[in-house]
Order: sequence, then C-alpha cells, then structure tokens
Amino acid sequence: MRKKIIEKNLRTTLLEDGPFSQALFEYELEEHTEEYLQSKRADGDQYFFAITEHTNDVAMLLIDERDNILINQEAQALLKKLWRDAYQQNLQKLIPDIAGELDAGFLYTAGVKLAE
Repeated sequence: MRKKIIEKNLRTTLLEDGPFSQALFEYELEEHTEEYLQSKRADGDQYFFAITEHTNDVAMLLIDERDNILINQEAQALLKKLWRDAYQQNLQKLIPDIAGELDAGFLYTAGVKLAE
C-alpha cells in the first residue's frame, strides 16, 4: 500500500509539476552530495540524480556535467531539457522502480550517460 502512495506522490510532482520540498532535500539528500559527486566521477556519468519521498513530499537532486548541484525544480527543468520528448515516458517507466527503492527504505539514485 505504501508503494502506491509513493508512486502517486512521485507522479504528482514529477509528471504533473507538483511542488517539491526544500526541507526534505535538506533532510535527506543534501548530506550525500559529496558521495554522489564521487559516484558520478567514478562511474564516468555525465549526470547523476537522486530522488526521495517522505510523508507526501518529494525532493530531487541533479548533478550536471560540470558537477553543478541542482535541486528540486531546477533539477527537474534540466532533466526535462536533457530527455526532451522522452521525459514523460522515461519517468512513467522509472517511477515504479523509484517507489520500490523508496518503499524499501533507500534513496533512489541513478547515473546518466546521454546517447549521442
């Protein structure tokens, strides 16, 4: 049941442009920034993103190709720009996996390499 609620909250925020939570970003994602930068570099990823959900709030972090940290709406805007027409479709596919990870007590993280 909790996974379905998480999926609903992710869809509302990520697909329907619902609100993000700055407080949740600060509470769950901010402290992992250096770890995420190291992971991105070690894996040779161009981009890296992390998403979390807690008590109906959603937060997101995205590290760009120059290692700039973008959060919440700025992160979403860049992801939309990168994925263009595939944004909705990609997230429709990812949201069940993201919700599963979050429901299991993990933060969802992914490195991204863009196809030329």
